[in-house]
Amino acid sequence: MHILRYQTPTLAAFSPLARLSAFQNEVDRLFESSPFFGGNGSTSAHGFSPALDVHQDKDTVLVRAELPGMKKEDITLSLHDGVLTLSGERRQEKAADAQNRVRNERFFGRFERGITMPVQVDGTRVTAAYEDGILTVSLPKSEAAKPRQIEIASK
Repeated sequence: MHILRYQTPTLAAFSPLARLSAFQNEVDRLFESSPFFGGNGSTSAHGFSPALDVHQDKDTVLVRAELPGMKKEDITLSLHDGVLTLSGERRQEKAADAQNRVRNERFFGRFERGITMPVQVDGTRVTAAYEDGILTVSLPKSEAAKPRQIEIASK
């Protein structure tokens, strides 16, 4: 039998507006992609959302997003009020003949994704690199968000 020590749950940063926006995007996607609601049955601009990972250590928040087949010139990043917004457009290489098309699963067109930062970051020191279809964004934490050692005074 193992005894596990109780750990208090950690609270992630909660942004009601970001959740409402994500919900709105999902509703829009449903209506635009369904032929029952007047859509064309194909993936819309709201249907593509790049897969990403968000990690943090004591100094930095690191975001990695999968954007295969894109040029860095077609990717836009912005940081505003603690939300990193990744947007861009994946362009189709060559217009495929509809009669010869066997399968079409890749998304082409515009996309946008907002990521709420779990802590306050220093927007003046953000760096980004794009290599082999992976966008890596390094967001240094602000000094106020970093953990600090507090010295205990003696009396």
